[in-house]
Amino acid sequence: MNVLILHGTETGNAEMLAEEMSGWFDARDGVGHASLADITPSDLDAGTAYLIVCSTYGDGELPGTAKTFHSLLDGSTDLSGVRFAIFGLGDSQYQDTFGLGSKLIEDAMITAGAQALVSRHVHDASGSDLAEDAARIWIETVKDRLHATS
Repeated sequence: MNVLILHGTETGNAEMLAEEMSGWFDARDGVGHASLADITPSDLDAGTAYLIVCSTYGDGELPGTAKTFHSLLDGSTDLSGVRFAIFGLGDSQYQDTFGLGSKLIEDAMITAGAQALVSRHVHDASGSDLAEDAARIWIETVKDRLHATS
Protein backbone atom coordinates (compact mmCIF):
# COMPACT_ATOMS: atom_id res chain seq x y z
CA MET A 1 0.00 0.00 0.00
CA ASN A 2 1.42 3.38 -1.00
CA VAL A 3 0.17 6.44 0.84
CA LEU A 4 1.06 10.07 0.24
CA ILE A 5 -0.10 12.60 2.80
CA LEU A 6 -0.52 16.01 1.21
CA HIS A 7 -1.04 19.26 3.04
CA GLY A 8 -2.49 22.64 2.19
CA THR A 9 -1.55 25.22 4.78
CA GLU A 10 -1.17 28.90 5.42
CA THR A 11 0.36 28.98 8.90
CA GLY A 12 2.00 25.53 9.02
CA ASN A 13 -0.53 23.68 11.20
CA ALA A 14 -1.67 21.34 8.42
CA GLU A 15 1.95 20.67 7.47
CA MET A 16 2.91 19.75 11.04
CA LEU A 17 -0.11 17.45 11.33
CA ALA A 18 0.65 15.79 7.98
CA GLU A 19 4.23 15.10 9.09
CA GLU A 20 2.98 13.63 12.36
CA MET A 21 0.41 11.49 10.54
CA SER A 22 3.08 9.95 8.34
CA GLY A 23 4.64 8.46 11.47
CA TRP A 24 1.42 6.66 12.36
CA PHE A 25 1.84 4.14 9.54
CA ASP A 26 4.06 1.06 9.46
CA ALA A 27 7.27 1.42 7.47
CA ARG A 28 6.02 -1.25 5.04
CA ASP A 29 3.09 0.97 4.06
CA GLY A 30 5.28 3.22 1.89
CA VAL A 31 4.12 6.53 3.36
CA GLY A 32 5.41 9.95 2.43
CA HIS A 33 4.23 13.52 2.80
CA ALA A 34 4.40 16.61 0.61
CA SER A 35 2.86 20.00 0.09
CA LEU A 36 -0.01 20.45 -2.35
CA ALA A 37 2.17 23.25 -3.74
CA ASP A 38 4.67 20.63 -4.94
CA ILE A 39 2.23 18.39 -6.80
CA THR A 40 -0.30 18.72 -9.60
CA PRO A 41 -3.45 16.67 -10.16
CA SER A 42 -1.76 14.98 -13.13
CA ASP A 43 0.84 13.58 -10.68
CA LEU A 44 -1.84 11.56 -8.87
CA ASP A 45 -2.10 7.88 -9.75
CA ALA A 46 -4.39 5.00 -8.88
CA GLY A 47 -1.63 3.04 -7.15
CA THR A 48 -1.35 5.52 -4.29
CA ALA A 49 -3.88 6.60 -1.67
CA TYR A 50 -3.79 10.34 -1.01
CA LEU A 51 -4.59 11.69 2.43
CA ILE A 52 -5.07 15.44 2.29
CA VAL A 53 -4.81 17.68 5.34
CA CYS A 54 -6.15 21.12 4.46
CA SER A 55 -6.93 24.23 6.46
CA THR A 56 -9.24 27.12 5.66
CA TYR A 57 -7.87 30.63 5.52
CA GLY A 58 -9.34 34.13 5.56
CA ASP A 59 -12.96 34.28 4.46
CA GLY A 60 -13.30 30.58 3.60
CA GLU A 61 -10.44 30.54 1.14
CA LEU A 62 -7.96 27.84 0.34
CA PRO A 63 -4.59 28.20 2.00
CA GLY A 64 -1.82 29.51 -0.24
CA THR A 65 -0.16 26.14 -0.75
CA ALA A 66 -3.40 24.58 -2.05
CA LYS A 67 -4.56 27.26 -4.49
CA THR A 68 -2.64 26.15 -7.59
CA PHE A 69 -3.47 22.47 -7.06
CA HIS A 70 -7.16 23.36 -6.76
CA SER A 71 -7.10 25.63 -9.81
CA LEU A 72 -5.64 22.77 -11.89
CA LEU A 73 -8.61 20.57 -10.96
CA ASP A 74 -10.63 21.95 -13.82
CA GLY A 75 -13.27 20.30 -15.99
CA SER A 76 -10.64 18.48 -18.07
CA THR A 77 -9.00 16.70 -15.13
CA ASP A 78 -9.64 12.95 -14.97
CA LEU A 79 -8.84 11.35 -11.63
CA SER A 80 -10.74 8.12 -12.21
CA GLY A 81 -9.23 5.38 -10.07
CA VAL A 82 -7.56 7.81 -7.66
CA ARG A 83 -8.45 7.24 -3.99
CA PHE A 84 -8.30 9.97 -1.38
CA ALA A 85 -9.42 11.05 2.07
CA ILE A 86 -9.54 14.55 3.54
CA PHE A 87 -8.92 15.82 7.05
CA GLY A 88 -9.85 19.48 7.33
CA LEU A 89 -8.80 22.05 9.88
CA GLY A 90 -11.27 24.78 10.74
CA ASP A 91 -12.87 26.87 13.45
CA SER A 92 -16.62 26.70 14.01
CA GLN A 93 -16.63 30.27 15.31
CA TYR A 94 -16.63 31.09 11.60
CA GLN A 95 -19.86 29.21 10.86
CA ASP A 96 -20.26 30.31 7.25
CA THR A 97 -16.77 29.20 6.26
CA PHE A 98 -16.06 26.35 8.71
CA GLY A 99 -13.94 23.74 6.92
CA LEU A 100 -14.55 25.29 3.51
CA GLY A 101 -10.93 24.91 2.34
CA SER A 102 -11.03 21.13 2.68
CA LYS A 103 -14.53 21.01 1.16
CA LEU A 104 -13.35 22.90 -1.93
CA ILE A 105 -10.58 20.34 -2.47
CA GLU A 106 -12.95 17.42 -1.81
CA ASP A 107 -15.60 18.69 -4.21
CA ALA A 108 -13.04 19.28 -6.98
CA MET A 109 -11.50 15.81 -6.50
CA ILE A 110 -14.91 14.11 -6.67
CA THR A 111 -15.91 16.16 -9.73
CA ALA A 112 -12.69 14.97 -11.38
CA GLY A 113 -13.68 11.35 -10.73
CA ALA A 114 -11.60 10.52 -7.64
CA GLN A 115 -13.09 8.22 -5.01
CA ALA A 116 -13.32 9.27 -1.36
CA LEU A 117 -12.18 6.45 0.93
CA VAL A 118 -14.00 7.83 3.98
CA SER A 119 -16.10 10.86 4.80
CA ARG A 120 -14.25 14.15 5.15
CA HIS A 121 -13.53 15.03 8.75
CA VAL A 122 -13.09 18.62 9.89
CA HIS A 123 -11.40 19.27 13.20
CA ASP A 124 -12.81 22.23 15.11
CA ALA A 125 -10.13 24.44 16.64
CA SER A 126 -12.81 25.79 19.02
CA GLY A 127 -13.63 22.29 20.24
CA SER A 128 -12.23 20.49 23.24
CA ASP A 129 -10.14 17.85 21.44
CA LEU A 130 -6.73 18.33 19.86
CA ALA A 131 -6.33 17.99 16.11
CA GLU A 132 -3.78 15.21 16.67
CA ASP A 133 -6.24 13.18 18.74
CA ALA A 134 -9.02 13.51 16.17
CA ALA A 135 -6.56 12.74 13.37
CA ARG A 136 -5.41 9.52 15.07
CA ILE A 137 -8.98 8.22 15.14
CA TRP A 138 -9.54 9.32 11.53
CA ILE A 139 -6.28 7.67 10.38
CA GLU A 140 -7.34 4.35 11.93
CA THR A 141 -10.59 4.51 9.95
CA VAL A 142 -8.65 5.30 6.77
CA LYS A 143 -6.17 2.48 7.41
CA ASP A 144 -9.00 0.00 8.00
CA ARG A 145 -10.59 1.07 4.71
CA LEU A 146 -7.29 0.83 2.83
CA HIS A 147 -6.56 -2.66 4.17
CA ALA A 148 -10.10 -3.77 3.33
CA THR A 149 -9.73 -2.62 -0.29
CA SER A 150 -6.16 -3.84 -0.84
